Amino acid sequence: MLYMEILIRMLAKSSICVSLVSVRSREKPRGCAGCNGKILDRFLLQALDLYWHEDCLKCACCGCRLGSTLYTRANLILCRRDYLSLFGVPGNCAACSKLIPAFEMVMRARDNVYHLDCFACQLCRQRLCVGDTFFLKNNMILCQVDYDGGHLNGSTDRQSQ
Repeated sequence: MLYMEILIRMLAKSSICVSLVSVRSREKPRGCAGCNGKILDRFLLQALDLYWHEDCLKCACCGCRLGSTLYTRANLILCRRDYLSLFGVPGNCAACSKLIPAFEMVMRARDNVYHLDCFACQLCRQRLCVGDTFFLKNNMILCQVDYDGGHLNGSTDRQSQ
């Protein structure tokens, strides 16, 4: 399986939606799952079939407030970054061979995965971005100028990110 497909499937299985619920003035106050106090606020969060103060629904690792999505595993409530950091599958960059942490954004060309900074023409080092045309020749990434200049011989696959 490809690196990104594994991450997407893993995130889909553990992703939980958080709902912002308006509290009616006559409604009996609900208890917060985070602090066990009564929720007297105008709004509360509903997640994991529990109710929370907006400030109490936090990532167990970094303590950041959680917005519309949270991730859970091993009885932990986590933000996306910490979830991937703890449970994600790291990979190696095809250009520099260094580790790519599971939470980091990447660029791909066929089965190769790259750090964003490493996704560049391997001759002139021009960084390539999403939407740029590039060529994969002898497993090397080339920009349009270097490809048109014919600096390498062999078969080429034209790609666009």
